[in-house]
Amino acid sequence: MEKDKITRRAAMTCAAALPIAAGLGSTGPARAQAAQGPQVPRTYRVPLGDFEVTAMMAGTRTVPDPQGTFGTNASEEEFAEVSKAAHIPTDKAQFFFTPTLVNTGSAVILFDTGLDPAGIVAAVEAAGYAADDVTHVVLTHMHGDHIGGLSDGGTPTFANAELLAGQEEWDHWSAAGNETFDGKVRPLGDSFSFLTTGGQVAPGITAVLAPGHTPGHMCFMLESGGQKMMLTADLANHYVWSVGKPDWEVRFDMDKQLAASSRRKILGTLAEEKIPFIGYHMPFPAIGYVEAEGDGFRYIPHSYQLLMT
Repeated sequence: MEKDKITRRAAMTCAAALPIAAGLGSTGPARAQAAQGPQVPRTYRVPLGDFEVTAMMAGTRTVPDPQGTFGTNASEEEFAEVSKAAHIPTDKAQFFFTPTLVNTGSAVILFDTGLDPAGIVAAVEAAGYAADDVTHVVLTHMHGDHIGGLSDGGTPTFANAELLAGQEEWDHWSAAGNETFDGKVRPLGDSFSFLTTGGQVAPGITAVLAPGHTPGHMCFMLESGGQKMMLTADLANHYVWSVGKPDWEVRFDMDKQLAASSRRKILGTLAEEKIPFIGYHMPFPAIGYVEAEGDGFRYIPHSYQLLMT
């Protein structure tokens, strides 16, 4: 009886190995596949109390000469030393553009609109929604990579959405003579409502003025079911060169001293209260924490903490 069992096992093993052996001995043409290139996920969704928060990849690109943008007041030697410690190159950087969608149960709120209408609609659809499902569009500030998807030739991308922006931000760009603002945002002016710090987009979503990057740049605190998360927009645009070195100047910050002050204030609060955040230009999915370290902060990427309800 035992001999019979061994024989059957041997026969099954040999049969299972036949396709492998046939493949190894094949003399047919090779079927090598061309490399498909790097891949970045399109969406990443986490619960926050009764909210669902979805980070969406609206675009990514490699940009040369990062010190032309970050740490412009640092020496080349210090920039190289800090970069080497983080295992990142000094001759190029990867930029990410991450709008966020918040489903509160009664509203679907989009924060920032990426680079163009097609890109933001694709991102929203990848998150499981249609453009017509979006009930509110909130602009954290009005740089082109945040307002680019708002409209096309005066036609709103999100036809059913209420539009909101900071009052100070609107006032600045209305007088700036900026082509992108004048083409993408100004034609929809009658549809906008305006926020000041402490104003609410919806219950549990509060505007926090964080100027410097632009005059009226805003972050937004989300709070539901006793849990908090902050959308920090462009408060800190790199996880090493801005979070780690909050006083390093960033070319795109309009008031560099004020931007550094805003970074220190808000990152300090996030670190002290252990509040997670989504940074618009952080490595996707752009969700993480900060911890005070030395004269700056250390970025701790989200792993699985927020997936557990």
